[in-house]
Amino acid sequence: MQLCDVLIIGAGAAGLMCAIEAGKRGRAVRLVDHSAKLAEKIRISGGGRCNFTNIHTAPENFISANPHFCKSALKQFTQGDFVAMVQRHGISYHEKALGQLFCDHRSQDIIDMLVAEAAAVGVTPELETAISSVEKTGAGFRIRIQKPSGAEEEVSCASLVIATGGLSIPKIGASKFGYDVARQFGLNIIETRAALVPLTFQSEILERCKALSGVSLDTIVHCRKMHFSEAMLFTHRGLSGPSILQISSYWREGQTIEIDMAPSTDVAAILLEAKRQGGRQNVDTVLAEILPKRLAQDLCLWQGLSGRIGEIANARLTALGDAVNRWQLMPAGSEGYRTAEVTLGGVDTRALSSKTMQVKNMPGLFFIGEVVDVTGHLGGYNFQWAWSSGFVAGQHA
Repeated sequence: MQLCDVLIIGAGAAGLMCAIEAGKRGRAVRLVDHSAKLAEKIRISGGGRCNFTNIHTAPENFISANPHFCKSALKQFTQGDFVAMVQRHGISYHEKALGQLFCDHRSQDIIDMLVAEAAAVGVTPELETAISSVEKTGAGFRIRIQKPSGAEEEVSCASLVIATGGLSIPKIGASKFGYDVARQFGLNIIETRAALVPLTFQSEILERCKALSGVSLDTIVHCRKMHFSEAMLFTHRGLSGPSILQISSYWREGQTIEIDMAPSTDVAAILLEAKRQGGRQNVDTVLAEILPKRLAQDLCLWQGLSGRIGEIANARLTALGDAVNRWQLMPAGSEGYRTAEVTLGGVDTRALSSKTMQVKNMPGLFFIGEVVDVTGHLGGYNFQWAWSSGFVAGQHA
């Protein structure tokens, strides 16, 4: 029987942060992960440059059945605290739109930083290490571990931290392990679903999206009283891009979304004015001054409009403008966990202390990161939740 103070299952963003902080307190920490590669989600994020936080991080950037739960952790370890760590390690970074911070070079810089911080407190991640069983004991927990060699080992720990993430991107090792452990100990799971994910369509809309694949433009996308003002991308499967990924976390099957493809522009008014001024231009030419040419042509074809704008009835021009500023459509679904950046839902926060991330009725058991029912918007917020929740658990595990 091997002994340690803290066993952390999951060596991703949250697990690494927790190991660092627990180790700083002099705790004997073991950090294990079933994957062969360390922190793959960090490595592939941000196009390989890791959008590691957002300078505008605030509770309103997160979705949860309890929207107040994230406040304590975000206050205890802020985006500024993580930026300070990045700066201490000399990692160069830059700010992109909407407060998103990215590495100048590569995501591996963040992984290397976390590994170095963990090594400084005596923690080395143990990879390709599977968990066979988890049991509660009088003094803590007994965990049966299967090593890469196939040998089994029993570990006894006072504190057990579950940092195994959600179901998104299974090809890099996502699993339901964390939810299974939660259920084993009687915790409720808020329904999980793919979030920050492209939306898919059928029939005519799908064919139009395929024809427009690669076209990108700034939009405002609305659904369920929420809206996001960012770029949208047409794909062979439907719609993607930041605005669509954002709204996907709020959209539900059977609901419509509304897209303004020319924000701050009254397209109908522009079309009518072009007609009033002589109307010699073709309607798709006028529309192409507002939208990408391929999209302008598609919309005119869809509306059955062609020829000189001066020969088209005002009502039909107004309808074309509405099709641009208020395009309403119903997605058939999403691309699912295969491409989802995060998992919505998770371990019910009612069972956890917001100040410690510990299960209220089971001292020594902690859940952190994506496995918990706290999901950030696109733009570095989910990494910040991982850093903050991992930090907090590390102060108490």
